[in-house]
Amino acid sequence: MAFDDTLFQLGMDLTRSSPAQKEDLVFSAPVANDDRKDFFVERDGVRFAGSHLIIDLFGAKRLDDLAYIKTTLERCARAAGATLLNVHLHPTSPKGGVAGVAVLAESHITIHSWPEAGYAALDVFMCGDTKPHLVVPMLKAAFDAADVQVKEHRRGEALEPRRWQAAARQPVSFGKAKAARRRSRQSQAA
Repeated sequence: MAFDDTLFQLGMDLTRSSPAQKEDLVFSAPVANDDRKDFFVERDGVRFAGSHLIIDLFGAKRLDDLAYIKTTLERCARAAGATLLNVHLHPTSPKGGVAGVAVLAESHITIHSWPEAGYAALDVFMCGDTKPHLVVPMLKAAFDAADVQVKEHRRGEALEPRRWQAAARQPVSFGKAKAARRRSRQSQAA
């Protein structure tokens, strides 16, 4: 039964209605178009989908305050230049832990907190013209963290150039690539 209640709290129990499920129906995301904000970026001569920061806060405070966490995630999104679509938070334990996500047009910011340990795990992934690194000092200050550890991963860095060009909406001549593959198959068959 505890498992069922956990799913309900997270809005994942399909057998019962939860506030999370109702909230999701209220907002519908705009359809992607040429004004999309989640395009690939280039930094130091390397093209990739975006920066994914894994952030650990130690000795942090106010990790059980849903309203404060929501406001903090909203402020972080604005400071990074991201487009906030929705913030969805849930209490996760009787000790006040919180799990949630700020959904961005450019990706997301997630949090999972353990207030009894003064610890929070955050995940910040942003594409396009955003500046995800700006959220790190904001999170440290907002939660009065004694220590912060950050690891960065450049998502999509290993994509073949042809694939990221397509993702970046740059003109790519697929006809030439098809013709080259056809010639290659013909020469292998001969």
